[in-house]
Amino acid sequence: MNKMTGNTNQGIDQQQMLIRKMRMLESRYDPEICMLRSPFSSPGYHTTLKQAEFIHSTRDSLSYALGLLDTELAEMEQRAFDIIRQVISLQDTDRSHATFGIWSWFYEEPLAQMSPPDWNWADFCGSRLIQALSRHGWRFPEALREDVIRSIDYACEAIMKRNVGPDYTNIAIIGAFVTRIAGEQLGREDYAEYGLKRLEKLYAYTQQRGAFQEYNSPVYTYIAILELSKLRSETTDSTVKRLSDELIELTWQAVAGYYHPATAQWSGPHSRSYQTLLNDQSKAFLQVATQGEVMFFPWEELPYEEEWYKSGFYCPAAYLDAFKVRGTKEVRQLYEGNAGDGSGKWAVTFMNPQVSIGSFTDSDLWNQRRPLVAYVDNDGSPSYIQLRCLHDGYDYCSARFKARQDQGHLLFGVDFLTNGGDTHPNLDRIDGEIEAGDFRLRLEIGGSLDGISTETVEDGAVIKIGETILRLTTWFAAFTGHSGAKRSWGWEIHMGEDAILVDMVLYSGLRKSINFTHLRQAAFVFSLDIQEGGDIPRPLVEMTSSGRLRISGSTEEPEAFSLTLRPGPAE
Repeated sequence: MNKMTGNTNQGIDQQQMLIRKMRMLESRYDPEICMLRSPFSSPGYHTTLKQAEFIHSTRDSLSYALGLLDTELAEMEQRAFDIIRQVISLQDTDRSHATFGIWSWFYEEPLAQMSPPDWNWADFCGSRLIQALSRHGWRFPEALREDVIRSIDYACEAIMKRNVGPDYTNIAIIGAFVTRIAGEQLGREDYAEYGLKRLEKLYAYTQQRGAFQEYNSPVYTYIAILELSKLRSETTDSTVKRLSDELIELTWQAVAGYYHPATAQWSGPHSRSYQTLLNDQSKAFLQVATQGEVMFFPWEELPYEEEWYKSGFYCPAAYLDAFKVRGTKEVRQLYEGNAGDGSGKWAVTFMNPQVSIGSFTDSDLWNQRRPLVAYVDNDGSPSYIQLRCLHDGYDYCSARFKARQDQGHLLFGVDFLTNGGDTHPNLDRIDGEIEAGDFRLRLEIGGSLDGISTETVEDGAVIKIGETILRLTTWFAAFTGHSGAKRSWGWEIHMGEDAILVDMVLYSGLRKSINFTHLRQAAFVFSLDIQEGGDIPRPLVEMTSSGRLRISGSTEEPEAFSLTLRPGPAE
């Protein structure tokens, strides 16, 4: 947990932090391959590697090389050159290939083996190379310098050919950075002009929406701030600096608005998130950015990242109080569609000094989404509550989430698609059915578990965390039309390895087909309320003539949302 203090920074020496980090990475350097060795991990796509003890990452190795050069220590220079020479030799330099200008993720896996290759690697690797050239080009041996320039040229060509749009925020920014700074450093007006135009498109798109495409994503917002700050620091162009500054200001306003001081967490909902609690990297980033106004680590123990050095990121002074002052507020933000024609999708967050609850009005339940997530102060440590739908233990994308939230009262529902994704929204779409040995809805309680009490009641469950009591209520439940169907649906509470699991089991048994096109009814309506005395308001759930469920707060209120009672294709 963080300790809220005054500014304890006594002059942050980022170069010493960088040197300490480089010393810590020395044991991972592999002199035979001239790259940084890391334990193997995989998100389950792009790479075809399934088992390996260690890998050598192209991106991480270039980050390490840039860090070595940034220390300005002569004894670290040769190792940096060896790494850069090795990694640029792994770039695809054959213009007849679709993968021209990019790298594979790992030394152990050539591009031809990836499924599919990741074109983002032109942006990621190119950004490290152009920073190394911009800051330290005069130190390079002449032959290596020419090779690096050629490699940057190839990366720029790949970036410009791919030409991602402004809806792919982090790559739109990084690609603008690579091409703009390469254009300035190498005297290539075509690169420089492309980089500016790409930044202008992102600026116009973001200003129109009022937020990035990856709405309120801790990981993507972090990348956006960092990469825009690098662009602002490295460019010599006043227009690029101004556009970067305005986007950075908008981004910090959002970060400060969603920070929950009581739990020191980034309130939901999150469009993209890799873990529900802030990781050490995010905490350290906030500490450095706020100059110690938010403290998670002693400065001498802060887990510094080498790419932060000379990036120039900081939180504007106008937003610092938001990281310290506890209060009650509700945030409503249109993040997609049009508010006037009813197509708008909204993010709604309620915060008080003990708890924050965030929800989207419409979302899938991909494992990188947090469409319903709450953070609760558990006697000075954070606990979280997150909704999931699990197919054999993994988050199921074809479960669709709908919600309406008002001042801590959250009414939400789940229905199902017949043509959505299984583990990923796009990469493994189902054709109406899945094979499953287990299928369930879950309200997962994680983080600090000390003192938490949970109990099932007739129509739901009661959760007590610290001073906060939350009531989960089932208002409608149907999952009928397959041989494993139950007649009634209740919640069960189990203790997992590191979480309390409040589960509604839809099927568990022998592995068999669940054909969603054959299900007669498959929809659920629940509420989650911060209980402050009094009865839980009962929603109105009614079936329409078109076979949908219409859900509203009461007979006097307009429709909150509707669900497809019988699963069907995405609209």
